[in-house]
Amino acid sequence: MIATSTLEISAKAYRQNIRYIRSEIGPTPIISAVVKGNAYGHGISQMVEIAEKAGIRHFSAFSSDEAWEVWEKSKKGSEIMILGMLHLEELEELIRKGISFYVFDFERLEKAIKISKEIDIPAKIHVEVETGFHRTGFDWSQREKLAEMLVENSSFISIVGLCTHYAGAESVSNFVRVKNQIARYHEFKDFFNHQGITFKTYHTACSAATLIFPETIMDMVRIGIAGYGFWPTKETFFAKLNSLPKGNKNPLRRLITWKSTIMSLKSVKTGEFVGYGNSYMALENIRMAIVPVGYGHGYSRLLSNQGMVLIKGQYCQVVGTVTMNAIAVNVSKLKDLKVGDEVILIGKQGGKEITVASFSESTQQVNYEMLTRLPKEIPRKIIP
Repeated sequence: MIATSTLEISAKAYRQNIRYIRSEIGPTPIISAVVKGNAYGHGISQMVEIAEKAGIRHFSAFSSDEAWEVWEKSKKGSEIMILGMLHLEELEELIRKGISFYVFDFERLEKAIKISKEIDIPAKIHVEVETGFHRTGFDWSQREKLAEMLVENSSFISIVGLCTHYAGAESVSNFVRVKNQIARYHEFKDFFNHQGITFKTYHTACSAATLIFPETIMDMVRIGIAGYGFWPTKETFFAKLNSLPKGNKNPLRRLITWKSTIMSLKSVKTGEFVGYGNSYMALENIRMAIVPVGYGHGYSRLLSNQGMVLIKGQYCQVVGTVTMNAIAVNVSKLKDLKVGDEVILIGKQGGKEITVASFSESTQQVNYEMLTRLPKEIPRKIIP
């Protein structure tokens, strides 16, 4: 079976990104590779293989289904941590497999304790505290009851981590809010210390916090978007710019290349409309290439008459409305084209590049959103 497009994932680029992150955090902290959202669209199976070969031994998944995919693919017995969703009926199997998970409410904590007692296997838990993000986490007012439960049941559970999540560390507009969150986290930490409760790992930092707030690095960092070669925001990049080597002002390397081919070639005369409706009328005789990728494959309709692709090392503009399964591009300036010629939707060709950021700017999506919308059905191929 041959798909209409493929995604190539560069293992070499990932190794470079991990080297850069390691240079920022030092040799001791654990790097947890965040693989939520199908590894930010790159493919969980592919990224586990790439990451473990790069020395990663810890993965963060948002949900239990993602965690199981990591567990099935891992060849190195890597640690797996669930940041968010799991069903309580899954807890026993997760505990038996040694998969750790966040606890952020008493219902999950109580259930984990109960099962750990029954099967005589300590649940590996990370206690998430609410510091100002206001999504999940134990509130400050719950700290005494929480500490009491942790102490009373310390022989039945393994208290692996104390964690929180920052509300927009990638933006200077959130600077004060993040600083307040850091302070509140340390208040929780001090409180637990006074109760005689210590944690194996203290971890709070996402990619942006790791890069901008070094005090958040602690024992482990949870690296998502930076591992895939993207700065969380332009602000993050500008904040680091002065500290980057003069000869390498962008040490992060994108992993992903999205490729397709020309499905057919067609001529359109002056005054004729292209595709559905009348969003594009040819103002001169043009030559078009039809590419079998559309919004059903994650190529946004908002790129109609705006998107660009690379063919034979030249930029070619999308003309007409992006349809479910195809786009038309103006190839009038190119010669000797044929069906089957390579089309780059994201990536480099002939010294030019189509970036994910260019998609984001044209469609008002952030990198994260565009990447995670790439369907799982598109084949992913690892490039060494």
